[in-house]
Amino acid sequence: MHHSRNHSLVCLFALLSVVLSSARSAPAQPKEAPFRWINKLPAERTPLLLHGTFASAANKTDVGYYVYLPPGYEQAKSSDGAVKRFPVIYYLHGGRPGGEHKSISMAAVFDAAINAGRVPPLIYVFVNGGEMSHYDFPEKQSLGETAFVKELIPHIDANYRTIAKREGRGIEGFSQGGRGTARIMFKYPELFCSAAPMGGGHQHERHAAENQGRETSGVQFEPGNNTYDLAEAYAKRKDKFPLRILVGVGKQDFNYEANLDWMRHLAKLEIPYKQAIAGDAPHSAAACYRNLGDQVMLFHSQSFATPVMTK
Repeated sequence: MHHSRNHSLVCLFALLSVVLSSARSAPAQPKEAPFRWINKLPAERTPLLLHGTFASAANKTDVGYYVYLPPGYEQAKSSDGAVKRFPVIYYLHGGRPGGEHKSISMAAVFDAAINAGRVPPLIYVFVNGGEMSHYDFPEKQSLGETAFVKELIPHIDANYRTIAKREGRGIEGFSQGGRGTARIMFKYPELFCSAAPMGGGHQHERHAAENQGRETSGVQFEPGNNTYDLAEAYAKRKDKFPLRILVGVGKQDFNYEANLDWMRHLAKLEIPYKQAIAGDAPHSAAACYRNLGDQVMLFHSQSFATPVMTK
């Protein structure tokens, strides 16, 4: 009996030793980096992109962005001497907090399609959505929506050869960026002719709609500022600008059913949209765009008056 007890104690100490050793050797979980308005990466990590900043009066600081310029952009004039201008698509990152560096891996997807001639040339701008990702959130002194809509767009039009009107401007994004795309396209249809909200968590938008703007116990947005109520407000507008909308999501995305529910909401409101299912893609922009990338880009290109305009 005494021997059995000693044996049990030895086993227990051995087990504890293994557990403690594993705990010491386990890698620390990476923490989300603190939010910053400027996130410029080393140039070797962003060979396809240029980093820029603009002065944000709304946020009282400079704000960063990345821009992708397509092949042929450096040739400023066409053979007849006219200035070349290109359509521009604003890409809204996923995740929270925001950062213009968060979705720049998508630039390789866009560049490959354009270089292969599958899609006409397009400018892409990667937005910093602020601390709450594409919301104005005064509680954190972070006005991401205002910085994008009121400040970044005019800055881009002034500094790059864009088609500086809604007929040459699109918006898209994945996850939080899909939610942001859906809200902003309905709030500012005068700015965009084409929109592709992808993989958005519309269940959270619906929860906010049903709870006077409360997303969670600690996050309160302005009532009505969600993809359900804004769709209703857009549908009721008599003078609304027409939007071409493509909603994309994969069947293995945990937001899949929520996207179907939101599309039913759009259908009930008689808001036209195109559905694009990314096969069995999970909640991953890379996986979603492997299946839908060209389709999304061509959708935008078809929305624009012409792929490349001159003046």
